[in-house]
Amino acid sequence: MSHTMKRAIEGVLYIFPSFLLFSIFVFYPMVRTGYLSLYMTDFQGNPTTYVGLEHFLYLLEDRNFKESMKATFLFVLYTVPPTVIISFFLALLANEKLKGIQLFRTCFSSTLGMSVAASSVIWMFMYNPAVGIINKLIFAFGGEERQWLLHPDTALIAVSIATVWMNIGFSFLILLGGLQNIDVTLYENASVLGLSRMYQLWRITIPLLSPTLFFIVTVSLIHSFQTFGQIDILTKGGPMNVTTVLVYSIYREAFINYNFGFASAQAVVLFLIVLIVTFLQFVLVERKVHYQ
Repeated sequence: MSHTMKRAIEGVLYIFPSFLLFSIFVFYPMVRTGYLSLYMTDFQGNPTTYVGLEHFLYLLEDRNFKESMKATFLFVLYTVPPTVIISFFLALLANEKLKGIQLFRTCFSSTLGMSVAASSVIWMFMYNPAVGIINKLIFAFGGEERQWLLHPDTALIAVSIATVWMNIGFSFLILLGGLQNIDVTLYENASVLGLSRMYQLWRITIPLLSPTLFFIVTVSLIHSFQTFGQIDILTKGGPMNVTTVLVYSIYREAFINYNFGFASAQAVVLFLIVLIVTFLQFVLVERKVHYQ
């Protein structure tokens, strides 16, 4: 056996465990979902009758699906930009060489160590109309108490605020790492030349941090489209379906209504949406990323 063949076999053996795991937990579920989307299923999820594209055609007319699409895109709009912007400015503050800054870094990243379930329960108590601290603060300043999670006008925004808080820790740590990788001599030279802090931000920090920002935006978009836990705990998709995002709609159709074929069709649509959004990110945004 030639040396090249031995190296090839060795490489295959190294990647085989990862390929096996991806095949079991990623590739097979994707293929199975696409297959089920073309069939009617029984209560156990077994295909019974071939219906072709009827599930997808029905989605175009289904009012609940349209509401889920609207809720999903609004949720992404409410969560991704605030998460990236707040995390970026917190990272800028935490990157300063100040006494005791480690305490603030720990506080800013603390949400990373909390599960979605625990965080959702905390926010559920905070939004509680009777004993929640948010209503108590609003009432103390002369405002009116609100049913934050039970009113159609505020439910999605309330869940979005909680989601932003949950996601800040991860984004903050990644952005802080990116800031600390920027050569400090660039800022020293800029200070010698008398350039303002705002000019340094726009001409040095953001361009050199753009790969990290690109990564955070892409990951945040994908994560927002896949959000489920806090929706299930805080609102159960209500009130009046205003917080029924696509993933929760898929869950409801599959595990509450036992309509696995229709749920699989929605899952395929969600996959295509995430794929298109990610593709547009790489086509339209990556060209503006400054790689060192």
